[in-house]
Amino acid sequence: MYDKNTVYIIGHGRTGSNNAITEQYKIFFIGFVVDFKTDEIVDLGCSVTIDTTEEFIASIFVGRKFDRFYEDIEEEVYRRYFGSSQKAIIVAYKDALKKYRGMKQEL
Repeated sequence: MYDKNTVYIIGHGRTGSNNAITEQYKIFFIGFVVDFKTDEIVDLGCSVTIDTTEEFIASIFVGRKFDRFYEDIEEEVYRRYFGSSQKAIIVAYKDALKKYRGMKQEL
């Protein structure tokens, strides 16, 4: 399903105690499938309770570069996503990006 040039990187962030994600998963995760040759995000999955939420979050990230932190992605999350896990998305993005950069340095 995924090209051999892809890697899977997971980032996590905390959600509020009144969030359904916290009830079900305890923490919010985003798993990014990234082509490490082009740094393009080709797919993602995340710990959500509604499928539409995962699809919406994917629409913000898929097709974008994963080579550095992009403030416009953060701004887009704050401008378009009004769920209670808004900050957790940004934290998970930053966490995954940190892991990805470490992986790239090792290659």
